[in-house]
Amino acid sequence: MPQNAHASPVWVRNLFFWSGIIATVCYRAIVVLNHYSGKIALAAWYIGTVGFILYFWHRYAVSEKRVELIKQHDLINAVKQTNLSQPQIEANEYILTTLLSTKEKWNYIVIFVTSFLALIIGIYLDFFR
Repeated sequence: MPQNAHASPVWVRNLFFWSGIIATVCYRAIVVLNHYSGKIALAAWYIGTVGFILYFWHRYAVSEKRVELIKQHDLINAVKQTNLSQPQIEANEYILTTLLSTKEKWNYIVIFVTSFLALIIGIYLDFFR
C-alpha cells in the first residue's frame, strides 16, 4: 500500500509522546502508591497500561510506515545516485538499511499485545469477578 510521506500533525505526535511519558510515570508510581492507596495504585496501573497500548501501537505504525517508504521509493539506491559525498552516502545507507532490518517492531508488538491482554484480564478481575 502506498504510504504518505507526511508527518502527523504536531498535536497527534504530542498526544502519543505524552501518552508514553504518562504511562511510564504511572507505572513507576505504582510502587509508591501501593503504600498509600490501593485504589489510586490501580488507577495508575490502568492509566499506564492504556498509555502503553496507545504509545506502542503508534510506534509500530511509524516503524512500518518508514520501512514501506524506504521500499516504495527505493531510497537506498536513490541515495547512491546522488551527488552526496561518499561519507554522506554511507551514512544514509546505514540509516536506511538499519531501519529496514531493525527488530524494534517486534518489541512494539510484544509490549502492545501484552499490555492489551493485561488490560482485558485486569478489567475482568477487577470488575467482573
